Amino acid sequence: ALLACSPSRVVRQLRVDARSSGRLSSEARSGSSSEESDGPIAGASDWDRHADWWLREFTEGADPEYVEQIEPLALRLLAGCRRVVDVGTGDGQLARALARRGVDVVGVDPTWACVEAAASRSSAGGVAGAAGTVGVASADAGALPFSDASFDGALVSLVFEHVDEFEEALAEIARVLEPGGTFAFLLNHPILQAPGSVWVEDHLVDPPESYWRLGPYLVESDVEEQVQPGVWIRFLHRPLSRYVNAMSRVGLVIDEMVEPVPPAGFRAQAPGYEASAAFPRLLALRCRRRER
Repeated sequence: ALLACSPSRVVRQLRVDARSSGRLSSEARSGSSSEESDGPIAGASDWDRHADWWLREFTEGADPEYVEQIEPLALRLLAGCRRVVDVGTGDGQLARALARRGVDVVGVDPTWACVEAAASRSSAGGVAGAAGTVGVASADAGALPFSDASFDGALVSLVFEHVDEFEEALAEIARVLEPGGTFAFLLNHPILQAPGSVWVEDHLVDPPESYWRLGPYLVESDVEEQVQPGVWIRFLHRPLSRYVNAMSRVGLVIDEMVEPVPPAGFRAQAPGYEASAAFPRLLALRCRRRER
């Protein structure tokens, strides 16, 4: 099932010196904490359980990555589209940004709290000062409730890292896109943000060294990460080839790839974030639906 409302992954930092013995500390955007957690709670989905946290921390201008990078990228990649489906819309912030550019958007999400927030914030279909419109539906990415070739644009932003049946979801996106339509696909960079990737400050060597250590990129994994004390989110890691080959099989062909520098507002949030600025957190792909 589709799990939406995704934040980017936190930056992990590892300080290696004689005192630390290599212990790893994770810093969420709200700052580090020594508070221990009992781990993820079984039952409801991550997004049903933590929707209030996500809506508070990552929407309405609260997150600089969305404001400074994700929103502008989505608008540029979908420039020229008039009818867009936003799969995993969350609270609809990207849908509203598109509507302000004159685009008619339908946002879909299976998490009811996000659907309610999107409907409320989009004023039941209208966005103040917008030439376009926003509609919201509760739906799963693997079964989109639209006819074939209903849209000339599709958007998926920070969603498929939480989707088991991503191949079925890509097939649905290809189905509802008209020939020549645009698919904008944004995700945590699968190479540089693989589980176990970490910014290392090594003080056991002289002079000290700082570098980005890659996790096991080719190993697919399914992990629960604590992104904030008490908040556990499931991340599915796959090599980039899994996504590219799945898109190719359903007729979605890449015509642009973007690996942006993390934006200034994000880098200012913690000292180690600026040091890792040479490594992208985000990967963005613009694809075209092949002519049938």
